[in-house]
Amino acid sequence: MTAEDLCFLPAMSLADAIRRRQLSPVEIVQAVLDRIEAINPVVNAFCTVPGDRALAEAREREVEARRGDIRGLLHGVPVSFKDTTETAGIRTTYGSRIFEQNVPSEDAIVVERARRAGAIVIGKTNTPEFACKGTTDNPLFGVTRNPWDLGRIAGGSSGGAAAAVAAGLGPLAEGTDLAGSIRIPASCCGVVGLKPTIGRVPAWPAANGWTGFSVHGPLTRTVADAALLLSVLAGADERDPQSVPAATMPAHIEEPVVRGLRIGWSADLGYAPVDAEVRAAVASAVSALGVEGANIEEAPPGFEDPKAVFILLSAVWRWGVCGEYLSEWRDRMDPVLVDRLGRVEGLDARAYEAAVQARTRLWHVMRRFFDRHDVLVTPTTAVAAFPLTWDFPREVAGRRLESQLDWYPFTYPFNLTGNPAVSVPCGWTRDGLPI
Repeated sequence: MTAEDLCFLPAMSLADAIRRRQLSPVEIVQAVLDRIEAINPVVNAFCTVPGDRALAEAREREVEARRGDIRGLLHGVPVSFKDTTETAGIRTTYGSRIFEQNVPSEDAIVVERARRAGAIVIGKTNTPEFACKGTTDNPLFGVTRNPWDLGRIAGGSSGGAAAAVAAGLGPLAEGTDLAGSIRIPASCCGVVGLKPTIGRVPAWPAANGWTGFSVHGPLTRTVADAALLLSVLAGADERDPQSVPAATMPAHIEEPVVRGLRIGWSADLGYAPVDAEVRAAVASAVSALGVEGANIEEAPPGFEDPKAVFILLSAVWRWGVCGEYLSEWRDRMDPVLVDRLGRVEGLDARAYEAAVQARTRLWHVMRRFFDRHDVLVTPTTAVAAFPLTWDFPREVAGRRLESQLDWYPFTYPFNLTGNPAVSVPCGWTRDGLPI
């Protein structure tokens, strides 16, 4: 087996081979580090790679495996974490000049759990400043490029994570998702990206434990690997007041039962512009599920675009995260972030409460939808990955777009509702870009 083969093996296979003493954690980590050294200068998925530390941990995991002391499901498997997720002893900058030299003293819960399961932190992946947008670039580390086409975006805000997984720079990556930040780059880079239910994966450190809707979740090359990482990260923790039990989180995926599944599908949610190639690819995937015995109904859930509600509520939450730095750092912050923070100006409590009530109504629409359907299928994004020189497409399917949110209209509604949502590859554009 070549080093490249190692870098593209699923995490499930790596973990199994380590348990059976067929592969060495050192061999795996060295192969990934070598590939990062060769490819990251072009793709720019990683911003910090603690190689010596990762190899030292790999040697420890190897010794443990030889004596049959397996820590957990990820023993010896490399995992990357987004540069907004705290890692003890490893620089965490949030993509911001403000925290350029920040080295946390504690791990986030997700890092803590991955380490406990035997995972090796291979590095930190690039993100826009404070994860503020659906593309990935920042003043410290520059732009992350799409491995399928280096002239196009990798998506965001977990763009470094998705690009790393797609390029074979590790089998497992963690991301966060406030408006689609796991699913958007998963779509752009042709990998699997899962946004869990709010509270399924506990978030800490977090100053606001109550009103946020950003969640941690996996980016992987296979659905089975997403289930594996989720099974490690999920479960209640008293440090997150919204956290919920892991329920039945299998560490593996059985053959899926499609026959009889009640699928409601919508190409546009009743209001969104969608590129023709994207629409056709998703329709084809839905048809394939029908052939396998699923009951398919074209069924938009029945809500209007909640963009205004999302903008208001997310602006308030984001202000709580980094608004205190605006007065001193405004001229050195991403203009998109400055604009998002500016949305709180003039906002009063009545408008905020009205938005919370609108969010509640949206939840009830989806609650009633899932009384009738098991699954809602939509595109992940309205378009495939677009050129790096664009901040967002100005037109889709003949309709003018007004903002970044308009090219991912299928993601942020379900941050508001808290429903789990997964992006899975389903086809390609004529230019060879994933859908």
